[in-house]
Amino acid sequence: MTQRQVLDPLTLSAQDLVCGRGGMALGPPLSFSLSSGQCLFLRGPNGAGKTTLLLTLAGLITPLSGHFSILGAAEETGRLIHHCGHRNAIKPRLTVAENLQFWARINPSGGLDPALALAETGLARLADLDAGYLSAGQSRRLALARLLVSHRPIWLLDEPTAALDSQGHGVVASLIEHHLGMGGLVLAATHDPINVENAAILTLGGQG
Repeated sequence: MTQRQVLDPLTLSAQDLVCGRGGMALGPPLSFSLSSGQCLFLRGPNGAGKTTLLLTLAGLITPLSGHFSILGAAEETGRLIHHCGHRNAIKPRLTVAENLQFWARINPSGGLDPALALAETGLARLADLDAGYLSAGQSRRLALARLLVSHRPIWLLDEPTAALDSQGHGVVASLIEHHLGMGGLVLAATHDPINVENAAILTLGGQG
């Protein structure tokens, strides 16, 4: 695993946070605190509000009530967060390498060179292939490689192991462990077990 810059200490804190869509709450108020080097896995049935919580923390949905904050931040919130949704958001007519180069240009912050990011996610040999030819698992690896090409401390991951085989699960665990070791924070919604030491679990109930 390529060494990366140690991140400044941060704390992501939520107090009585109620998330929902269309004015309907998807669960009771949530309160939690996550500091540098810590990982929290969100679990629960479909409709429990896992994705909605991640979108709320990413600033894409307004909470119904309560609030959250990032303590210790020296930059605006948008430059601290990587949100990796369940959709891969890749451009099929660009090559694998060009996709990452695009993300590195629009999110410049001292991340890995795209070639190194592809190597870490197991896609180095596919760098010159049009992304539209990737399998579902390879597309997911490319989406995860975006986390590495810009330097952001907070990772919000929605089903990061979706479509991945057992080796891919290991890649995800390795990426998370290394990010935590650099002082990053990870909040991930997942139905799959991911082998990350000392990760906490928050189970959401849901309303269908």
